Amino acid sequence: MTVPDIQITVAAQDAASRTFAVSVPAERVRRAEDDATSEFATHARLPGFRKGKVPRDVVRRRFADAIRQSALEDLIRLTWEKARERESLQPIGDPQIRNLKFDAGAPLTFELQVDVKPELQLARLGGFRLSRHHHRVTDEQVEAQILTLREQKAPWVPVAERAKPGDLVEATVLNLADPAAEATEPVRFVLGQGRALADLEGHLMALDIGGIWEGAIRFPDDHPEAARRGQSRRVRVTLHEVKRQALPDLTDDFAREVGSFETVEDLRKAVRGDLDASAVREADAGVRAQLIEQLAAANNVAVPPSLRDRAVVAYAKAYGIPDDQFQRFANEMAPVIEAGVRRDLILDAVAERAKLACTAAELDARVAELAQRRGEAPGAVYATLEKAGRLRELERSITEEKTFAHLLAQSEIEDAHAAR
Repeated sequence: MTVPDIQITVAAQDAASRTFAVSVPAERVRRAEDDATSEFATHARLPGFRKGKVPRDVVRRRFADAIRQSALEDLIRLTWEKARERESLQPIGDPQIRNLKFDAGAPLTFELQVDVKPELQLARLGGFRLSRHHHRVTDEQVEAQILTLREQKAPWVPVAERAKPGDLVEATVLNLADPAAEATEPVRFVLGQGRALADLEGHLMALDIGGIWEGAIRFPDDHPEAARRGQSRRVRVTLHEVKRQALPDLTDDFAREVGSFETVEDLRKAVRGDLDASAVREADAGVRAQLIEQLAAANNVAVPPSLRDRAVVAYAKAYGIPDDQFQRFANEMAPVIEAGVRRDLILDAVAERAKLACTAAELDARVAELAQRRGEAPGAVYATLEKAGRLRELERSITEEKTFAHLLAQSEIEDAHAAR
């Protein structure tokens, strides 16, 4: 007897997704359940029966739900394999099952939705005019960076003055709206860093050490917790301590403390070198961004909505965005995330077309460079990267470098120096 085959039809599609309507005839479902029953009968262990000798009708009654679930999973897997092979799909992630109907004695029906890698048609890859804006490092920037180093080494010293932005305060904030509230442990934070409500910081800066203020503080309209936005709460605030950083003097001793520098001038030269290198990286990043933007416009590259939405959900999950804040996150970040997706689509398409994927030899060479800088064996660096799940990231980085080099060689770059 010939068993009717699974029917798979394309229900919807765009450049980055496919939705298939699937219908599995009842006879095909019964065959899958019979196969699952045979598998369970082979391994079933029930009192009074030897392994593999349990009657099929007993197995079917005893494991009815598990047998149906196993048959369902097998049919879904088979459907996905058929759809992927027939449509020559390049899936991005696992397929999703929707509108599943699995009634006894009836055909199994469901929708299978999967995101796929879009195929970009890039007719123009070069001939673009790009501008590299390399900002000159100023003396003021060097001194500002050195000041940051001094602040990192500066101890916090108690002061008897009123607090001001940048000071570390220790205070107790008692919620008077809760009659059962008891004194809480003091909180510590640096004023002006956004770790406390601006309203609360203002009252703290008006207190002497040991002073107490009682009144209402208001939560801003853009507070992260939606339930608190625009709300007021009565509190009692007690300021216990104010500390201020005591900056170390900028001397040769300080230079030796922060690194292998003999003098302050050596330190300045190193800081300037780091800032120069950062400026070069920033300029290169700007050129690459211009290239992607012009390439996307010239080839009319659009990000499919399904791919953009998938990326937004992935970022929200990675950043731990609560469900009640997801829509706000999506509205604010969707344009940035979409630009990143467009960039990846273009680079992947060019790398595949020009066969620029990172090779094993190139990966070995890069790992050897990292090992030499770290003073470690290449095998140890490989193991560390693999354990951290960063080998794939390194491979992609090398592929991107090769792809950008390939693209930039086909366009004109004009250097434009500018002071900040």
